[in-house]
Amino acid sequence: MSVISKRTALATAFAMTLAGTGVASAADLAGIQKADAKIQQDAVKSQKKINKLYDQAQDMLFDYRLVVDEYETLKSYNDYYAGLVADQEANIASLQTQIGGIEKTKQGVIPLTFKMIETMDQFVELDVPFSIDERRARVARLKEVMGDSNVSTAEKYRLVLDAYQIENEYGNKMSAYEGKLSIEGKELTVDFFHLGRVVFLAQSLDQKNGWVWDNASRGWKALPDESMRSVANAIKMARKQAAPDLLKLPVQTAEGAE
Repeated sequence: MSVISKRTALATAFAMTLAGTGVASAADLAGIQKADAKIQQDAVKSQKKINKLYDQAQDMLFDYRLVVDEYETLKSYNDYYAGLVADQEANIASLQTQIGGIEKTKQGVIPLTFKMIETMDQFVELDVPFSIDERRARVARLKEVMGDSNVSTAEKYRLVLDAYQIENEYGNKMSAYEGKLSIEGKELTVDFFHLGRVVFLAQSLDQKNGWVWDNASRGWKALPDESMRSVANAIKMARKQAAPDLLKLPVQTAEGAE
């Protein structure tokens, strides 16, 4: 029952009491008024308390809603990063699998690299011996690199591939250079000339003597005098000392020099 209802009921009961007795004094009226005022004051105080509690409840509701909103935001944020973490874990697992594969590949690459160097070494020794010192030195460097722990497996393999590429390019290259040639126990300074792997010639610096390499017999054979001019012109062209022109060069075949 509200304060107002209590006051009305009290006033009604008091009036009935007066009616029943038929006596209503001034003192009694003053008491009624005083009681009524007290009831009104209490009602105002109660209303203020109610208003204060209502405001507090509204503040608590507002705070609650803020907490709920923050919770939802944090939950969404955590769910997002949980997805990222799961994706990262999947990537890590994939990388670990790939690393395992790389290790297996490295185990296969090292023996392959050694085999490639060995094959190149044999090829250089059996091939036409142009630029032989340079080519042997290249193979020796590859063998040395294979024992160097500071050079990665990938770099070692790359160096071997580069060496194979250089050997391949020799087949399309025309070159002339000065070097030493041992003929009949004598060491001569000569000009070497090679056109790919087809022709490998040597000519004395005075251009009076020349030789052609016979790879079948692994030796040098003397050239006739009439070949000297053609050999000299070829050497000049390789050194870019003469304009390109048709060359008539002696080629050593299985049947002899032509």
